[in-house]
Amino acid sequence: QVQLKESGGGLVQAGGSLRLSCIFSGSTSIFNAIGWYRQAPGKQRELVAGISRDDNRNYADFVKGRFTISRDNAKNTVYLQMNSLQPEDTAVYYCNGRRMEVGGGEIKQVDYWGQGTQVTVSS
Repeated sequence: QVQLKESGGGLVQAGGSLRLSCIFSGSTSIFNAIGWYRQAPGKQRELVAGISRDDNRNYADFVKGRFTISRDNAKNTVYLQMNSLQPEDTAVYYCNGRRMEVGGGEIKQVDYWGQGTQVTVSS
């Protein structure tokens, strides 16, 4: 069974930094892509950053230059380094693993989610 778990959230002042970790129960190589998403109260869940199996990375415009996604395959862990945090970054941050799975002769995209970690940035 695939399991993901986030950690590293907390309370920081504006301008501060946090590093989030997403620990996988197995190798991260089984996923085509791994991403960090966030969801604030009353808002839709949105993509923050993603990393592919071949190490290509992409970022939402609102975090470019501030956040960095990286991976340590030996530790089965994906990180999100967050710098220059602002109150607008306050949200629950979720880790996502996406892969193709075959069942009953059918191929489909499947997403796996962690339970999230709270990030709160004060003014």
